[in-house]
Amino acid sequence: MSYSLVCRGVLGLVCSIFLVAGVVAAPPSTNEFPVSATQMQALGVTLMALEKPAAINGMAYPARVVVPPSGNQVISAPFGGRVEEVLVDEQQTVKAGQPLIRLSSPEYGELQLKLLETASKAKLTAQSAARERQLFSEGIIPERRVQEANAASQEAADRLRFAEASLRLAGVDPAAIRKMGEGGNLQDALVIRARSAGTVIGLDVKAGQRIQGSDALIRLVSTQQLWLEVQIPSDRQQHVPFKAVGNALTVVGREASAAPMSVGAMVSDNQTVTLRARVVRGAQLLRPGEVVQVRVPFAQNAAGWALPLQSIARQDDKAYVFVRTEKGFMAQPVTVVSSAGQSVQVTGNLRAGQQVATESVVALKAAWLGKSGSN
Repeated sequence: MSYSLVCRGVLGLVCSIFLVAGVVAAPPSTNEFPVSATQMQALGVTLMALEKPAAINGMAYPARVVVPPSGNQVISAPFGGRVEEVLVDEQQTVKAGQPLIRLSSPEYGELQLKLLETASKAKLTAQSAARERQLFSEGIIPERRVQEANAASQEAADRLRFAEASLRLAGVDPAAIRKMGEGGNLQDALVIRARSAGTVIGLDVKAGQRIQGSDALIRLVSTQQLWLEVQIPSDRQQHVPFKAVGNALTVVGREASAAPMSVGAMVSDNQTVTLRARVVRGAQLLRPGEVVQVRVPFAQNAAGWALPLQSIARQDDKAYVFVRTEKGFMAQPVTVVSSAGQSVQVTGNLRAGQQVATESVVALKAAWLGKSGSN
């Protein structure tokens, strides 16, 4: 059976329902036509009440949960030595400043010794400069000796700051450095600590292992801030509402949402672009590396009405919705401003409280056009 025969059969069945009920279809020039409650039930017409203009829900696309570059932390060896003890386990959550590894190294001892020497020399030169200034004030020595003493004191102070900076770069706590310089409290091993909170995702060394400077020791990841990398068709990227307030991306099945940040400049072989979004709610419900479905709302007209796609009827290149009236229905012209999946957003002479047909729209269109109607 051809498609045209099927369509004529469906249209004839719809018209026969109205003829049996004793209603003569209005001509196409009239937008309002009568439909009783009994006829609505027979045709299976359902209604949706308009509440207020709103954005359509958008479409769901696959997204990978990733950690931003600032959330990845690699703990490396400040110098060569021997791993005395690993103080954490894999998948363990650590706090900022928590000890991770004890490392013994001759180089660490040399840095401590250098600090002691420079601290002692800085102290002596500072005392010498103070004495020379006192003698100069009493007229005993020339000003040249004061300048030389000040220069020597400044040089010693600079060397002391350099020695302290070397230990800080090695990961030594500033308070411990100050104690070393003041009282000669040397340490036999360096305790490497976490710079920020995170989760241990990799242990690259074992206790007793000898390492070289810059070798990776531990890998940490912070899950306090997560990103979503959403794959959307390249032809939809211009509809992503970067600056629209309240248009957050929502993770399907999770109480989580994200704010769009940027769209990648490259198009993949699958003709998709990467939409990157920052998770702003529910990050604790997501795990790095997992793939989720994310609903992306597209930029909308604030005055539009969100309706199901099947509620739109087409006639002579125009779009209509059927609004319930006291007599039956009114074929109301509308303009479709955007669409996503099974939802559309329209503008037109609509107002809150009106009821729009969302099912059996084809039957209502046939009743509106009557036997002489087309399309």
